[in-house]
Amino acid sequence: MPETRQKIDHSNDNRLLDGIAAALIFMVVIAAAVWVGNDMASGVVTAWHVLIAATITAVATGFGALPFLFIDELDNRWLGVGNALAAGLMLGASIGLIIEGVSLKNVGQPGLRVLIGALLGVGLVYGARKLLANRDEEFAIGQVQGANAVQMLMIVGVMTAHSFAEGIGVGVSFGDGHTFGAFISIAIAIHNIPEGLAISLILIPRGTGVLKAALWSMFSSLPQPLMAVPAFLFVLVFRPLLPIGLGLAAGAMIWMVFKELLPEALEDLQPKIVYPTMLVSVLAMMAFQLLIG
Repeated sequence: MPETRQKIDHSNDNRLLDGIAAALIFMVVIAAAVWVGNDMASGVVTAWHVLIAATITAVATGFGALPFLFIDELDNRWLGVGNALAAGLMLGASIGLIIEGVSLKNVGQPGLRVLIGALLGVGLVYGARKLLANRDEEFAIGQVQGANAVQMLMIVGVMTAHSFAEGIGVGVSFGDGHTFGAFISIAIAIHNIPEGLAISLILIPRGTGVLKAALWSMFSSLPQPLMAVPAFLFVLVFRPLLPIGLGLAAGAMIWMVFKELLPEALEDLQPKIVYPTMLVSVLAMMAFQLLIG
């Protein structure tokens, strides 16, 4: 296969300034987290606390794009490696979501709810892909056109659906107390960083700039603060929906792994490279989830 090289778009963002901006955002995130923790120390949790905590988890997703600030050029092997790594990260996250969903307490038949959600997730992604299938050539996101733009939209859409479930999880967890809510928020914020990396591994090799990839990653997590507050205020209503949401996100990501990312990785790399790369990525993501869980 002829090797093609693609420069990473740094034209719209100075890497030094982006690094400074990332450091400032990180400090703001830490300061906000400290303030929320101290303000909830009395045991009183308000909707504002939940909103700020969930916003922190969303912003953390953008940090997954930062490694690409130090890379200038990618070839087609990188595209294959990126697809394999992203597939592994998403599959590992899906397994974690399923385990979390079937293990939920105070919810009737969580396993069945997860299964229903997973089937819904597969159906929604399949339907969306069919809807866009005949529009590959006319579809564009920024300077990216055609099938690559469609796949970028699908990835961001799937991860956004994933974030709805995580947002509900944050809100419900604060309904069980500020200590548990803070722990879940920290875990999801850390967990979001490799998810942002997975998104960036898809977007950047297809022509998206690093700054835009970080913003798309944050955008994919916006449902977290949007869903966390109503889930906190109406915890009894949202708790039964959580396993369905987790299953939906898992089903959607599993579909993308085996129908989109893995086949594309095999087009650019030999199976003896793709499958071990994906396996290592799956195990790393699962180990990471166990570590922060």
